[in-house]
Amino acid sequence: MWFKAKAYLKFLWSSKNQHGIHSPFVYKLITKCFYNKAHLKAYDLWDTAQKQALESQDVIKVNDVGAGSKVFKTDLRPVSKIAKHVSISKKRARLMMRLVDYLSVKNALELGTSIGLGSISIAALGQVDLKTIEACEATSEVAQHQFKKLDLSNINAVNSSFAKYLAGITSEEKFDLVFIDGHHDGEATLNYFESLLKHKHNDTVFIFDDIHWSPSMEMAWESIKIHKDVQVTIDTFHWGLVFFRKEQVKQDFVIRV
Repeated sequence: MWFKAKAYLKFLWSSKNQHGIHSPFVYKLITKCFYNKAHLKAYDLWDTAQKQALESQDVIKVNDVGAGSKVFKTDLRPVSKIAKHVSISKKRARLMMRLVDYLSVKNALELGTSIGLGSISIAALGQVDLKTIEACEATSEVAQHQFKKLDLSNINAVNSSFAKYLAGITSEEKFDLVFIDGHHDGEATLNYFESLLKHKHNDTVFIFDDIHWSPSMEMAWESIKIHKDVQVTIDTFHWGLVFFRKEQVKQDFVIRV
């Protein structure tokens, strides 16, 4: 807890808004996407999904194969509390929907479905074919039930470990957006990053959740930033965004959202 609090204070000290950003690509991304106040219809669909999850009476037994939970002490977890304390927040879900819209995402991959609220934020606009991977069978079932209720047939939910799934897809499959929202271990995150590089193209964005979760996650983020294929990174504290655009000057940004 103290580590993350100190990391946030450091983030506040070094972060900027759109002022002083000299990259045209990043400036437009911030002003036309990050800070866009227009209402998207997809927001309403996501709000419905969150409300249903928060009102759920279900309790599930979670097989947590990642770095563990800083919220829950047992593997028996109410769906409502997962939605409240662990799932993507409304603010970040809306940012995700704006990113999907602004970047014209068509083909996406999510590592870490949980109960599906992050998946819905990617797929809610309807333009995206999303593959979402979850190792825990119980949470995957909750998510799939939610997708069916909302008639989100553009989501393909797979119950599998991340490593097993990534080992089984061909390098010809490319993604416009990859959301890594699971495991939260620095070494594992770097392994997923390396495995996913063959599935990117010039305009792909990778989004890493909880880059300041722990010292190992921060070290992973620093390694990703200096990778030879990475051109632009944006640290929003909760997320790290990675762009591979060869036409860009290599730069790192710390942005308040």
